[in-house]
Amino acid sequence: MSIAQSVLDIALEEGRQHGLKRVSIIRLQVGALAAVVPDSLKFCFEMLSRDSIASGAELEIETVPIVARCSACRELFEVENHIFLCPQCDEPALELISGRELSLVNIEGETGDFDDTDEDSSGAKHSAGQ
Repeated sequence: MSIAQSVLDIALEEGRQHGLKRVSIIRLQVGALAAVVPDSLKFCFEMLSRDSIASGAELEIETVPIVARCSACRELFEVENHIFLCPQCDEPALELISGRELSLVNIEGETGDFDDTDEDSSGAKHSAGQ
């Protein structure tokens, strides 16, 4: 719930800074070791975002794999089944390169500004990177 609240807070602040009337998509990168269950995060976000400009926004969650670097041979490898042994030399990898991140990558929304050339448009789209 606290992660969903943080995502919502960031989306609302970015929305205000960029003049968004509605947030439609929020893209996140979540590491495989971040202990985040995507369906639970989506459910909590949906509940928290009601009655805000992010109501109905789609959370697009990309899972970032666990990547480690071998302490002995310096080989980078993707960790499978939480086994941190280098496939090259069988030494334990002690350096984690990715897999614990939780990043808000991008927010898309509508400013409410209408373009006279497209009367079916529901507003100009704006993308804010984070």
